Amino acid sequence: MRLSTKGRYAVMAMADLARQGAERAVCLAEISGRQDISLAYLEQLFARLRRAGLVSSVRGPGGGYRLARSAAQTVISDIIIAADEPLHATRCGPPGKEGLGCMPGGERCLTHGLWEALGREIHDFLAGVTLQDLLDGRFDHRAPAEAA
Repeated sequence: MRLSTKGRYAVMAMADLARQGAERAVCLAEISGRQDISLAYLEQLFARLRRAGLVSSVRGPGGGYRLARSAAQTVISDIIIAADEPLHATRCGPPGKEGLGCMPGGERCLTHGLWEALGREIHDFLAGVTLQDLLDGRFDHRAPAEAA
């Protein structure tokens, strides 16, 4: 699976939002500055995240975005899917559709099952990871001296 910039940036921005806590709304300009992601790009991503019910917006002075559910209830696969990133490792479309298979004529390639299984494993892994896991450092495997 090739995770694009859109999916990675959505996860980075949501992790940043979760780190700020639920006490206040966070404006996208703050996230943009901390994560070095263009504000226009974040606006597009957060429109998708809001439509998916992952964030809520707060208007007016002090406005911005909040997580719609707790960090412990927000799974990474939902963020990636909301960012319009399919979690598929194959280049195939649905079977039987001309031009959407791995091979000319719409046929599946010999390795299709392998890549499809890998895509399921990636999805299952990301469905088992929450924003809270990131906040807790579950995947921070740096040596203790480096982590300080």
